[in-house]
Amino acid sequence: MIRFRVDGRSAAPPYLQIVQQVRQALRMGLLEVGDQLPSVREVVAATAINPNTVLKAYRDLEREGLVAAAAGRGTFVTRRPDGPPPGTHARLGRSLARWVHEARAAGLDDESIESLHAAAEEEIA
Repeated sequence: MIRFRVDGRSAAPPYLQIVQQVRQALRMGLLEVGDQLPSVREVVAATAINPNTVLKAYRDLEREGLVAAAAGRGTFVTRRPDGPPPGTHARLGRSLARWVHEARAAGLDDESIESLHAAAEEEIA
């Protein structure tokens, strides 16, 4: 089951952090169609955010067609976001993690890594 993390220092509001984490878990294959999301009460207990914030996130995911609420039973994944299959995301994620580890070992800081990423994006655009 997914465990949400909410970063109070993030520029993204808490409900959006939850939405993004569900999308990411679906892309990475950590959540599958039919899986149940944690109850609102469980998310509130784990993150100390307002229940309405969790409900807003779940409603956004429902509007996207990614989840559906079943009265009295919970909220369940109904489909993955469009894009490549989860195996592709997982494989590329491992490759990227190795690259970041290598960049850190070479002494690059966050700003340097972000600069390289931006340059690479411009090159392929």
